[in-house]
Amino acid sequence: MIGIIVHAGAGNWNVENGHLEEAVRACEAAVAAGQAILLNGGSALDAVEAAVHVLEDCPVLDAGRGSYPNTDGAVEMDALIMDGRSLKLGAIAAIQRVRHPISLARRVMTDSGHHFLVGAGADAFADSIGFPRCDVSELLVGEDLVKYRQKEAQAALGDTVGAVALDAAGDLAAATSTGGTANKRPGRVGDSPLVGCGAYADNWTAAVSATGYGEALMRVVISKRVCDFVGTGLSAGSACEAAIRVLEERTEGDGGLIAIDARGQIGFAFNTQAMPHAYAVGDGPIVSGR
Repeated sequence: MIGIIVHAGAGNWNVENGHLEEAVRACEAAVAAGQAILLNGGSALDAVEAAVHVLEDCPVLDAGRGSYPNTDGAVEMDALIMDGRSLKLGAIAAIQRVRHPISLARRVMTDSGHHFLVGAGADAFADSIGFPRCDVSELLVGEDLVKYRQKEAQAALGDTVGAVALDAAGDLAAATSTGGTANKRPGRVGDSPLVGCGAYADNWTAAVSATGYGEALMRVVISKRVCDFVGTGLSAGSACEAAIRVLEERTEGDGGLIAIDARGQIGFAFNTQAMPHAYAVGDGPIVSGR
């Protein structure tokens, strides 16, 4: 059994400006990209990377193109990708001038000899391997949208994106990418690149990606918590719901989760106004929601 589910961020989406519908369409396209790879025998890692690429290219989402600027006007992005078979991972934080942070995170996993690189070190690694760089103007999608995002910062949670998948070999993978909170302090790192917080994947249990208020999500190590709940016998859906309850009870935080377990069961949960998402199991149709 193969399967993939993606999200475009849990938050207080404005349903009147069309961004929510655009985010749902991006989720559908992301699932289509990942599902095609899985159906052709590709790996879960390849599928989640390809899916997140699509989401990083969507200008209404806070990842890659469309990322929020910080208080200095710079774009610092975070990403994490994890292999459920080996438990290996690659993460970057506060990276600048990269169109697809998730792919650089994967290169950290495969080529750096480390698991997590940040700031200037992540920039230097990208340059050392000839990773494509971009101008900041390619990440900010126009002054009107930048001003809109900054204006709405107090009402939005961040629109982090993520994907999790199960391939035909039974391997799980998870990926999360974000531009972080709007108007954040330079150097701020949220939950997204932190293993067990922004994402986690373990072939024994599940693959999970999280979204929401990072300062709360990291306090309960929410993605690993979902995997632990699956390990006790809960379905992917029930595990996500249980973890959101823990988030609420322990931190009063807001967020959302997507998961797929080792049996191919899909799950998701959120306690915000909306969380655009889409999924497909096997060669079945793409199902989307918000």
